[in-house]
Amino acid sequence: MKINREIPVRQLRLLIFDLDGTLVDSRQDLGNSVNAMLRHFGRHELPLEVIATYIGDGAPMLVRRALGDPKDEHFLHVALQFFLDYYRKHKLDHTYVYDGVIDALKALCFTDTLPRKMAVLSNKPVGPSRAIVDALGMNEFFFQVYGGNSFETKKPDPFGVRKLIREANCEASEAVLIGDSDVDVVTAQNAGVYSVGCSYGLAPHTLETAPPDVLVDHPRDWIKLFKGKKAAQSLK
Repeated sequence: MKINREIPVRQLRLLIFDLDGTLVDSRQDLGNSVNAMLRHFGRHELPLEVIATYIGDGAPMLVRRALGDPKDEHFLHVALQFFLDYYRKHKLDHTYVYDGVIDALKALCFTDTLPRKMAVLSNKPVGPSRAIVDALGMNEFFFQVYGGNSFETKKPDPFGVRKLIREANCEASEAVLIGDSDVDVVTAQNAGVYSVGCSYGLAPHTLETAPPDVLVDHPRDWIKLFKGKKAAQSLK
């Protein structure tokens, strides 16, 4: 764990989690769906490692990047729809919860100081986001799950974070955003909340250009950070 700025964890009342690369590893299913789209339109498939670098800014940007940023907006719309239709059917073929996430979420539900709420804010469309959270047994932990089409803007725009803050009836100084990319860190900065970066995710290399307040290497570190070392050691 690397601390760039101390987070006053005892006053936190809202923990906001990114989904892909933070709670779940969805690299295979997203990559397969992108390549299915590319095959359908006669394009060459891309390595999963390359596709993973395109994830984080929502489905429209993922498709645009995979197609090499074509200028034909109608074609992009058709390609996006194909990708979304394919992904809805195959979103759970290989996607899994990262090791330690469920135990960490269970531990973080309870605090000795203030009532604490948890939520998901993803740039993935809200339908598959909620379906994945539910199917993989995480629904009970979150009072809200928002996706990239829940609002008119996506991360790094702070609108989604600010809405969750209002719904949780807390202040920005009492909230933290946990994610694996620079998009999440910049979102946190734009919303005036604290940030935790995850080095194990899909886009940890981007955290070099946008360092989070705290960088962790494993979901177990969330417990260490927010509940203390003893709580984390009890789960080993």
